[in-house]
Amino acid sequence: MTSAPTTTTTVRRVRPADAARMRALRLEMLADSPLAFLETVAEAAARPHAEYAARIAAVSQGEHNAQFVADPGGRLVGHAGGTVAPDEPGLTVIYAVYVTPFWRGSGLLGALVDEVAAWSRACGRPELMLEVVVGNGRACRAYEKLGFVDTGVRVPHPRIPTLHELQMRRPA
Repeated sequence: MTSAPTTTTTVRRVRPADAARMRALRLEMLADSPLAFLETVAEAAARPHAEYAARIAAVSQGEHNAQFVADPGGRLVGHAGGTVAPDEPGLTVIYAVYVTPFWRGSGLLGALVDEVAAWSRACGRPELMLEVVVGNGRACRAYEKLGFVDTGVRVPHPRIPTLHELQMRRPA
């Protein structure tokens, strides 16, 4: 097991200028954790850069959808997104959470979730929810350490019918 990095990193909302680095991180996320995300590496790699740039510009501002990154200066090493829940106006759904392997255990997961939580509160949404593939004990334990609680709700995985996801919630 590697020790936590000693380099500092900034956790912040994405900026339009991050599009190329965000694309590189997205491809890494999909290769490293293919069950956790809603597209394949091949699908993401086939997407034109202009589409990535437009997506990043869209989530760099506003109250409905936001993405946050861990930036040590160079390659991005972490990501977490938040979006408004259509049926629960007081809820932010956290999505696409990822920390590159070398940075796991460094506190970046908590910093990323804290940024989503602060944004959620600022938008008037006092609760957070996320989903984890059933059986991913490492992720569940990490989220429990951040105050998330398994709600007992299980939903089908959106792409793989044989898998289910569990929902976890906590105050923002």
